Amino acid sequence: MAAPAGPVAAKTSLSRLPSLTGMRFVAAFMVLVCHIGIVLVPSVQKPWLHWTEPYVYALGPTGVVFFFVLSGFVLTWSARRGDTSRLFWRRRLVKVYPNHVVTLGAAVVLMLITNHAVTAANTVPTLFLVQSWIPDQEVVLNYTSNAPTWSLACELLFYLAFPVLLPLLRKIRVERLWLWLGAVALLICTLPFVALLLPDEPMMTNTDVPWWPLWFTYYFPVNRMLEFMLGMLTAQIVLSGRWIGLPLVPAMLLAGASFVVTAGFLPEMYSQASAIAFFLALLIAAGATADVRGRPSFFRKRAMIFLGEISFALYMVHWLVILYGPMQMAKAGGWSGHSTVTQALLEASLTVVITLLLAWLLYRLVERPAVGRWSRPAMRGGSSLAADVGAGPAAEVHGER
Repeated sequence: MAAPAGPVAAKTSLSRLPSLTGMRFVAAFMVLVCHIGIVLVPSVQKPWLHWTEPYVYALGPTGVVFFFVLSGFVLTWSARRGDTSRLFWRRRLVKVYPNHVVTLGAAVVLMLITNHAVTAANTVPTLFLVQSWIPDQEVVLNYTSNAPTWSLACELLFYLAFPVLLPLLRKIRVERLWLWLGAVALLICTLPFVALLLPDEPMMTNTDVPWWPLWFTYYFPVNRMLEFMLGMLTAQIVLSGRWIGLPLVPAMLLAGASFVVTAGFLPEMYSQASAIAFFLALLIAAGATADVRGRPSFFRKRAMIFLGEISFALYMVHWLVILYGPMQMAKAGGWSGHSTVTQALLEASLTVVITLLLAWLLYRLVERPAVGRWSRPAMRGGSSLAADVGAGPAAEVHGER
């Protein structure tokens, strides 16, 4: 791959971006807080607490957007010559499936123990990570199983498409990269308007959101791939020396302001997937350039890197802890069984502690050994990604080290 022009050219060999590893934990923790809040905020009868609802509920979707954009950014950043599609796909499956199979198996056992129905609809599509393609609430959400794995179905599409998208990305003239970035960001913003054309029935379970528009905007993998492409374009902008030099702190402020506006003042569909993706892309680029240029970054601290490394495992176990742990959301009346702020905070705190502990165990006992054992076989035959580019095995959305 030809060396990129611009101020980052001398250091593009830096495949690990520790600030982005630290940011991954923040995004995963946002998802955890969102799902805790979905259970606790409505059940605590304190009017002063309910003004936080739109912001708490928007934390999870924002974290998912961050992961999708980050995935495109880091895969493009770490692309290298001589890789093959086969090896790239092998690494990605080895990264995703061991944690997925273990946590889904745990979910099935817990469902049986607690007398929740185990059906083909709530297990088979999830096992093969195709549930997001099926516009059925029971299939996509399967609340008593490991529902957040719907996002992995989107990631599998990203991985499948990456070897095709990357050579096309490299053909874009550098002076047009920002134009392409703006066009993709604008296209993301149009999705809620397109969704208005879809039927407004049935309503989504436990909310007043129509299911079809929500599925199209939030769960449909083809639409979510726009965020992945946004990350790819952002990485190419940085690598080609076209980055505007936005520092990390202003980028954080812009991302925070876009979150407040999106969650607090725009229709709910915009809190699912919206213009915030553009500002998260700027934040990711600012974090990467801070690492490359040696600028200060809170996200690069050792504790943040460690938490970032277990962030995928955290994402995979947190819903099961919420369902079957101290909060007991899976039991009858679980949505309304929290009467005081003190009780709610205690259950939330225990949930966080248990989630972190299980995430560390899953990372150490399953994820890390699997990646170390199977992700890097000896280079053998396979179709080349492109004549001069490839997808490298460096850090990815969930932190392959």
